[in-house]
Amino acid sequence: MSPRGVNNWTALDVMKFLKDNNFVLSHSRGSHIYYLGKYGKETRQVCVPFHGKASIKPRTLKSIIQQSGIPKEKWINRK
Repeated sequence: MSPRGVNNWTALDVMKFLKDNNFVLSHSRGSHIYYLGKYGKETRQVCVPFHGKASIKPRTLKSIIQQSGIPKEKWINRK
């Protein structure tokens, strides 16, 4: 199932989106994967919880979007 809005995103969807936006894998700790990247002029770290194929809760995805600095519209309208 493909992501729609802030629903039905899996960790793999989020990781692919971050990689497509020039974020790189920094490290992992337990079930959390950390990415580093620049958006705008700031270097940002994003923490992605990885729990298999389970969907990320909308509130958690909202936090990931804020951490990345990438506008929500770009996440929703991704191509």
